[in-house]
Amino acid sequence: MKIYFCGSIRGGRQDAKLYRRLIEELKNYGTVLTEHIGAEAMDHTKTDRQIHDEDMAWLQESDVVIAEVTTPSLGVGYEIGRAIEMGKPVFCLYRPQENRRASAMIKGSPKLEFVEYNSMAEATEYLEAFFNNI
Repeated sequence: MKIYFCGSIRGGRQDAKLYRRLIEELKNYGTVLTEHIGAEAMDHTKTDRQIHDEDMAWLQESDVVIAEVTTPSLGVGYEIGRAIEMGKPVFCLYRPQENRRASAMIKGSPKLEFVEYNSMAEATEYLEAFFNNI
């Protein structure tokens, strides 16, 4: 199975370590096409067009999309929307935060699965259930 993982890059990198942990967990279910999302240092040599085209190629190639949506990101929202257009299964993880709510456009969409989690162990359980059901 080919997995497209998405999380915030330009919207904020405070969750990069969490992304790395999620990516390691996702490797139990298949090949993660976007491992770089969990990298400490990002490659800043590519143009915006190169990034877009490369990501869209990976998205097209993927079988499933897993998105960590706690940190708001226009790019992640775009990727989720395109994945839904392509008919890909989309699973979104969100950590509840004081004074912050998840996007209604994501949380309210009937075209994807959305879960709230509070720990890596809980996220792992949700991912296992998701992959067992697809």
